[in-house]
Amino acid sequence: MGVVRGPVRASVLVPAATGLAVAAVLAVAGLWTDDGAAAGSRSGRTDAVTAAAGAKVVEPGARQEAPALAGADLDGKRVALGDFRGQVVVLNAWGSWCAPCRAEADDLERLSRQTRADGVRFLGINTRDRDRAAARSFVRAHDMTFPSLHDPDGELLLRFPPALVNPQAIPSTLVIDRRGRVAAAIGGAVTDEQLRPLLARVLEEES
Repeated sequence: MGVVRGPVRASVLVPAATGLAVAAVLAVAGLWTDDGAAAGSRSGRTDAVTAAAGAKVVEPGARQEAPALAGADLDGKRVALGDFRGQVVVLNAWGSWCAPCRAEADDLERLSRQTRADGVRFLGINTRDRDRAAARSFVRAHDMTFPSLHDPDGELLLRFPPALVNPQAIPSTLVIDRRGRVAAAIGGAVTDEQLRPLLARVLEEES
């Protein structure tokens, strides 16, 4: 197992071959620098992604469209982000190997159940778990009821602009509005208390 070290506190564990391939793609795209720092943080670009404690909702006119995401979930069933258009979506990138992901999983599941009647849907992106069995064990351990796309090579995460998702920062969470635009981006673990007010703000908006 290789270890990709970034500016976040949690290390991202990847299979060695996969990690090299992902790193090569990121380097070509300009998302990583040679010391593992996010390129945006070195270029002076203002990124939308922040830690949960400082996360804010982006004004509607400044939001970026979320990329099309579709594929098989952990049980092999097809799921797509577009299936949830018209609802507010919490998109959470996680891995079974990730300690902060374990720390936030129960909060996310609880909030998913509590906000479903309000029109909120949760969708996971399970990344860098080559073995679906490990990911399914994680889901069972936390009694997670929302689906997760299986993204073992991190390809789905690379579809997002680096200002919204740093592929090194797992977990990452996005709040997507009813029109499919990214309203908030969080790098690192999040609690239900931190995420709830962001959802309330986006739910107040007209579709």
